[in-house]
Amino acid sequence: MLVKIKVNGKLIQDDVQPQTLLLDWLRDHGCYSVKRGCDTANCGLCTVLRDGTPILSCSILTVRCDGHEITTLEGLQKEAGEFGMFMAKQGAEQCGFCSPGFIMNVLAMEKELVNPSDDEIRAYLAGNLCRCSGYMSQMRAIKAYLSRGENHE
Repeated sequence: MLVKIKVNGKLIQDDVQPQTLLLDWLRDHGCYSVKRGCDTANCGLCTVLRDGTPILSCSILTVRCDGHEITTLEGLQKEAGEFGMFMAKQGAEQCGFCSPGFIMNVLAMEKELVNPSDDEIRAYLAGNLCRCSGYMSQMRAIKAYLSRGENHE
């Protein structure tokens, strides 16, 4: 099936098999930040943005993205780098395996929620699993990042 999908600002036209998962298709097109972690839509490692909204690329067919815009971490290097500095400063960066999906969700949350409470942040990120941390350092990094304009960090 012929699809036209804008990936990180670049229009890609491709013939795909109907059963091809978006995760596999993106990796085939050089988006290696999109990772396979569980294949059950439970870990968040494969998170990408479809038209600005986070989705799990391991649980959506590529053909369902025809005519849409997909953004991966490769397309948000500046924003990801800025948030990554907050993670490093708070000791939230351990093995880094979960970071791409986690960062994608934080960047989407920043655009969607205004001054979120801790509970709202936790609810937004509920599908992101980290096997290394206790999430406290990640929460500190998120709060510092979201309030960076107020604190002039």
